[in-house]
Amino acid sequence: MNMTRSTTAHLAPVAPVAPAPVAPVAPSAGALRPLGLDEVAITGGFWHRRQEVNGEATLAHIEHWLEREGWLANLDLAASDPAALASGRRGREFSDSEVYKYLEALAWEIGRRGGADASGDAIAPAGAAAVDALEARFRAIVARVAAAQEPDGYLNTRFGRPGQQPRWSDLEWGHELYCLGHLFQAAVARARTRPGADDGLVEVARRAADLVCEVFGAGGDPRICGHAEVELGLVELGRALGEPRYVDQARRFVERHGRGTLADIEWGRSYYQDDVAVRDAEALRGHAVRANYLSAGAVDVAIEAGDDELLGALHAQWDRTVERRTYVTGGQGSHHQDEAFGEDWELPSDRAYSETCAGVASVMFSWRLLLAHGDARHADLIERTLFNVVETSPDASGTAFYYANTLHQRVPGAPADADTVSPRAHSSLRAPWFEVSCCPPNTARTFASLAAYVASADASGIQLHQYAPASIRTRLDDGQEVAIDVATEYPASGRVAVRVLTDASSPWRLSLRVPAWATGARLVVRPADGSPSQAIDADAHGRAGTVSFERSWRSGDEVELGLPMRSRFTAPDARVDAVRGCLAVERGPEVYALESVDLGGTALEASDFADLRVDPAVPPRETDGDAGAPRVVVRLVDPRTDASADVPLVPYHAWAERGPSTMRVWLPVLGV
Repeated sequence: MNMTRSTTAHLAPVAPVAPAPVAPVAPSAGALRPLGLDEVAITGGFWHRRQEVNGEATLAHIEHWLEREGWLANLDLAASDPAALASGRRGREFSDSEVYKYLEALAWEIGRRGGADASGDAIAPAGAAAVDALEARFRAIVARVAAAQEPDGYLNTRFGRPGQQPRWSDLEWGHELYCLGHLFQAAVARARTRPGADDGLVEVARRAADLVCEVFGAGGDPRICGHAEVELGLVELGRALGEPRYVDQARRFVERHGRGTLADIEWGRSYYQDDVAVRDAEALRGHAVRANYLSAGAVDVAIEAGDDELLGALHAQWDRTVERRTYVTGGQGSHHQDEAFGEDWELPSDRAYSETCAGVASVMFSWRLLLAHGDARHADLIERTLFNVVETSPDASGTAFYYANTLHQRVPGAPADADTVSPRAHSSLRAPWFEVSCCPPNTARTFASLAAYVASADASGIQLHQYAPASIRTRLDDGQEVAIDVATEYPASGRVAVRVLTDASSPWRLSLRVPAWATGARLVVRPADGSPSQAIDADAHGRAGTVSFERSWRSGDEVELGLPMRSRFTAPDARVDAVRGCLAVERGPEVYALESVDLGGTALEASDFADLRVDPAVPPRETDGDAGAPRVVVRLVDPRTDASADVPLVPYHAWAERGPSTMRVWLPVLGV
């Protein structure tokens, strides 16, 4: 990251995971076991508010635009009048995928809200009615998808009908397999949140996956899809249904990358990761979303195959990518023309593409590596990316979005028309929908399933990776029940309090992540029996980004983690030419930004935004802010006039919520 801070194995048969976590990822092996939506519920705070907006506003907004733009109607046309698709189909070649991502988001939202929550409380009548409404929407769309599927399992509205290009005739750009990958992920979400549901989505996915194995399996078409995604979907569908053929087909696709089966293009085959074998690459390269999806799928394949060589290569690629090709926000992709990674240290702020979907895909890749080896650095990047990329995309209402996430806005943008589709890469102000609208449903499915990224378990106990008010109810490997509640106002506060609600039959270990920025963190254990508290200095006794405590827990025991949340300057790596001589400001996991709207009423109101310099001799300080969240203030100077003022910054994810503005994350330093 651009800051100094502060041998192929054969796959064994995959048995159905029993019981599988109600989660997007359920590996058959690994250092950690994910806890699903039936075991973890986010009950309040920052992320709960976003989940509520997502469920109440964003999902309906997405469905409205899918209908309005005709992307759902394409399915109806495929079922009722296939010959009309050649002239009547609307949207880009991959528009089917947005329907499937929306179905996945609905499935996770139904799972998040439905039945009893992780605390065991029955769902209230009003909540049950909301779930029923979501269920009706889900089933209605699945019926339209199922009607569009052809007798042999093929499902795509862009290819294969009269007057259209033949099936599989444009694997470079056609996205047929990519769309099916998202179909498979939607089916996995449904299978895990509503096992045995009779809506038919799982069978639609099974028939399509069978066709993929028939066409692209051993002795079949040797090519890959120009946009990785089917690899992810096939592995997880194979895990969910206990079907090793799907996992084996995903392995074939992963191993075929780098063989040059796709046509060369102006950006080179690296654009779709067909230039070098996955296990031979040194860093993520090419299109940032494709690269992260492929890497996530490759981790899945490595885990199921027991392929330590491949898994080790992916770890090394992650390391180099995070160190040298990732923005301070966690964003990835510095090229607009090909939505791609740049070379090492090529991280210009004003040309940052940092696509929202690349952030979602980065979370998926990092989470799989975290489960594989338990390295807290992967959870650190997930946190950074969630707060500063994924959360930045939607506005507070959940009905307007960024596609790209620049770190420097030189010219105030024009407000987007709430009734108009926007070009995808405009990032001056959020827009309601895009010609390429992959990002809204991608954020929606992420937020709906977010509780599945909070915690994990292993043979020793429970690990907390992301901090939010939560209830966690699960069983350890030895069968004993564990119930804990988490209370926190994070990220406004660094206090994370964990209360144990069950007596342990044998000792188990509670581990909490200590972010890399949290120098001076302390863990205090307060036994319920009144015996003396025990304090642990995380710097001295924490291990590999975590601090933990093991005991025979008793109901009422409390653990408190104190994370120092002091705002701080962060310097870039000296090899990043574009921001040399600048500082960024961070507080906890949040990156902050300077917006021109905050210069009003200060001595710098008349200054040119580009002239302002931050005074490094005056550390960032905090004052009381709105709704209990502190306000971060820095000293800015206009060297042309010697005028200076203390100016508040905003969390980067909240920029451009107050109208058009100029903005920058990296602030030029006075005197440099």
